[in-house]
Amino acid sequence: MELINHLMNAQQIWNARIENETEFGVWQINDWNNISDINYENYTKTLKIIREKSLENVIEYQNSKGQKFTNKIEDVLFHIINHSTYHRAQIATDIKNCGIEPINTDYIFYKRKIEE
Repeated sequence: MELINHLMNAQQIWNARIENETEFGVWQINDWNNISDINYENYTKTLKIIREKSLENVIEYQNSKGQKFTNKIEDVLFHIINHSTYHRAQIATDIKNCGIEPINTDYIFYKRKIEE
């Protein structure tokens, strides 16, 4: 539960930094009934950013410790993808260690399935 929430929170946080909006807490636990909605909102917000912003734009933000940084939007979006992959692998490993075969979480497999 902690990792799936962290995964959702992190994407929301980075999107919010790009859009200058209110951020979730890094480790906040969301109501399980809202996880699907958070995932959808994250996805649509990221697509909006890709469509409407120049990926070369630099954003200024503070991390969760209050330190100030600047990065290009393209680098932030790349970070979101890598961060998500890392934690999805952790979740899959945890599930496998519990004796359950994890689902395939590769995005392209998901897209193929929903487009059938």
